[in-house]
Amino acid sequence: MLPAPKTDRLSLADVMPACLAAISGDANRLALPPVDRVVVLLVDGLGSAALKARAGHARALMSAMSGSSVIDSGFPTTTAAALATLTTGTAPGQHGLVGYTVLDAANGRMLKQLSGWDALIDPVEWQPMPTVFERATAAGHAAVAIGPERYRDTGFTQAVLRGATYVGAATIAERLERAADWLRQPGMTGIAYVYVPELDVASHATGAGSSEWTTWLETLDAAVTGLIAALGPRDGLLITADHGVVDIAEHNHVLFDANPALTDGIRFVAGEPRCLQLHFHPDASLEQRERTVAAWRDAEGHRAWVATRDEAIAAGWFGDVRADVVPRIGDLLVAARKGIAYYDSRTLGHGHRMVGYHGSWSPAEIQVPLLRFGAFARR
Repeated sequence: MLPAPKTDRLSLADVMPACLAAISGDANRLALPPVDRVVVLLVDGLGSAALKARAGHARALMSAMSGSSVIDSGFPTTTAAALATLTTGTAPGQHGLVGYTVLDAANGRMLKQLSGWDALIDPVEWQPMPTVFERATAAGHAAVAIGPERYRDTGFTQAVLRGATYVGAATIAERLERAADWLRQPGMTGIAYVYVPELDVASHATGAGSSEWTTWLETLDAAVTGLIAALGPRDGLLITADHGVVDIAEHNHVLFDANPALTDGIRFVAGEPRCLQLHFHPDASLEQRERTVAAWRDAEGHRAWVATRDEAIAAGWFGDVRADVVPRIGDLLVAARKGIAYYDSRTLGHGHRMVGYHGSWSPAEIQVPLLRFGAFARR
């Protein structure tokens, strides 16, 4: 049986719309009380499991952790999809960022959703859903996005952060100081979004169980302490993440092209190592496609969920899917269940040496914290 999103659980799609509702004094799924200003701090890769495993290194964060402080990221558990879900309040099937790499069918190529934007892709056409920042400014509120300067003018930023004024800051401490400065502006209502990529970078390089990752967690926790102190009586702070991480040793990397039956008729390999999205050649016959799907199920069904595009859409993996988004999703999806990562040895690159991974359905990947401070912490 294929996994499916738990629609009764809170998810990243609920977070930003709830913040906007709180500023407007409206009811919302997070039951946030009315406030004037909200800061949403997104810590890339800070899964609930990894945070709890290092609880002693994150006292400020853990002070807000409770049984109700865990929400679902959404599928696939990858940054491009999750951040678009956070800032639009919609599932990938609507906002269109359905993986780390996806098929750009109009141009016959693979597109990296975080860094591969060029003149052939209009970010507004590719991701047409209005952002919460656009909705906030239309209602007369302020909206800022605070992150590393290198992300200011990227296509991805235009796709998921449009409507917000971008503020560049180099370090975690500087970003949270900019958020504190923003909170001090008098007579203002609005939303500030702060992005912290450092923990995710460390997890890919050395793993979420490494001393490097723990050091970044301690750095984050110290900066959060300062931001909490800057919160006024009508300021709320939410801290969450886009996905968690699982550490996978290199001997658990599966070179799937070693079995020719698994690449028969395949033109493009998209997605990421924990969640392959395979696209067939347009001229691949129905028999050839069915044979390759069966080969994947026979070879990998014991340690991965293997689903055709139609099966994945029917199971709700991407939510409701717009017609123009359908071709971006793989004809065949392979989502790891066990502690493995899939690679094509013909195109091996630096990624093969990664330690931390995400993309699939495991609790360590999909469960992220939702920590409430300031006005949101009071009941």
